[in-house]
Parts: sequence; structure tokens; C-alpha cells
Amino acid sequence: MPSDAQLKVQNAVHRALLKISGGRLGRTIVGMPALELTTTGRKSGEPRRVMLTAPIIDDETIVIVASRGGDPTHPAWYLNLRDNPAVEVSMQSGPRRPMTARIATEEERAALWPRVVEAFKGYGDYQRKTNREIPLVLLTPNK
Repeated sequence: MPSDAQLKVQNAVHRALLKISGGRLGRTIVGMPALELTTTGRKSGEPRRVMLTAPIIDDETIVIVASRGGDPTHPAWYLNLRDNPAVEVSMQSGPRRPMTARIATEEERAALWPRVVEAFKGYGDYQRKTNREIPLVLLTPNK
């Protein structure tokens, strides 16, 4: 399982790659669009940014996966948006857009999970590694 320090380094390297290349490199990860998610820290109240992938984009709804590589604990970003669903999303080094995060219902997850695994089979491997059900999060633009 990746440590918090490893995840922070990966995120910093990804952001640097996007910045140095002017957004030409790092726009996708293993074939999925990359995005920067900004949440509000549930303890600190400070903005927290993380680079993630979007295995599904349906119209204006973006689906992200709280897998943390199959770790038995939820990622911090997921806990943050669970407590405060007001988030910002930047795709392809574009401007940050205010969005609302919502955890997929059991029925939504059942319908979306096969598509998530089709986009990246590693998510299925992550689910088999952990006893927790890996949540899916739907991000929708604020209107």
C-alpha cells in the first residue's frame, strides 16, 4: 500500500509535469483523464489538492474512485469531501471549477463499477485487496 508520503510525492511530480509541459504531459494516467481535486480539509479547514483519474465522464458528471490502491482505509480527500461536498475540479490544467461531490448510492455504484473496471482493471484488483467497499464519487458542476 502506498504511504501518505509516497502519495504526496506522486501528486507533486504529476503537478510539476503538467506545469513544466504546459499541460501537454500528464493529462491522462493509464488512459484515463487526470484531474486536480481541491477539497477543504476536515480538520484544518485549508484547501487540499490531489491529482486523481476520472474513469468515467458522463456529460458534466465526473466519476472518481476512492481506492487508495486497495488500502484498508479511505483516502483523506474522500473523508474531506464526505464532510464538505463543496469541491473544485481542474481538468487538463484548466481553470478550477466549483463542483459538488456526492457519494454514489449502492444502486449507482452497482451500475457504474463495471464501467470503472473496464476503464482500468486495476480498480478491480484494488477492490479484491481490501475488505472495504471502494466508494465511487460523482462530481457535478454547481449551477
